[in-house]
Amino acid sequence: MEHVTSTPTAKAPAERFTGDVYLNMIATPSEPARLTAALVRFTPGARTNWHRHANGQTLYVTDGTGLVGTRDGNVVRVSAGHTIKCPAGEEHWHGATDTTLMAHIAMVVGDADGDGTTWLEPVTDEQYADALNGSR
Repeated sequence: MEHVTSTPTAKAPAERFTGDVYLNMIATPSEPARLTAALVRFTPGARTNWHRHANGQTLYVTDGTGLVGTRDGNVVRVSAGHTIKCPAGEEHWHGATDTTLMAHIAMVVGDADGDGTTWLEPVTDEQYADALNGSR
């Protein structure tokens, strides 16, 4: 057994996120395990860039209300207790609504070269507004 103490909160890198986003690492890969997990907190309006994961991603919402969108225009409104599974290779984004914070635990299983995440371009303000208006 290993007791891991809390990690310092870090501001998420601006080249991968829009708005103010904060991270606390929960698990980092340690052979033979390849799990990366982080508590990610989004301020209102904040969101990830478009991205995809070689082995998929699981998001577990812990607080607030947020959105998860895919390239085909599917947008899901999520809140505490919801789990979203993004399959391998699916381009998607996630973040808070424009009026509420949202926090989730993001989990990915990496490959031999890292966490398997490919970061893409930012979600535009227009795409975000469309997601807010059309989410279910």
